Amino acid sequence: MNTKPEIIISSLDADRLYALMESLPANSFAGEKELEAELGRANIVEPHEVPATVVTMNSTVNFVVESTGEEFTLTLVYPKNIDSSGNKISILAPVGSALLGLSQGDQIEWPKPGGGLITVTIKEVTYQPERAGELHR
Repeated sequence: MNTKPEIIISSLDADRLYALMESLPANSFAGEKELEAELGRANIVEPHEVPATVVTMNSTVNFVVESTGEEFTLTLVYPKNIDSSGNKISILAPVGSALLGLSQGDQIEWPKPGGGLITVTIKEVTYQPERAGELHR
């Protein structure tokens, strides 16, 4: 897989993610360059324009890691919102960065810490704040 799917990010998420990245020391997390590249190539839209099937911040998404067939349902969150529930994934985690902006049915290859690639397929966005009318969360 050489082409990356189109990604859509709300202007609110983009602003918050750029601010988060600027607040962190350079090279402070694996995948920093990839997340920055994704933000740079994203189609940025207003929160009310985000399609209901797109993974945004605070969305709950069901996805599959293709190499293992393992299926997960996790909520994509900012690092400050990670807890011990095991139901959340940070945007700063490599798979978290890969999920952002993808739509149901999309598949993407993403670098793993330590080398190699992971392929993730989005099965379903089970909750999305924008779809729920939470445009300024």
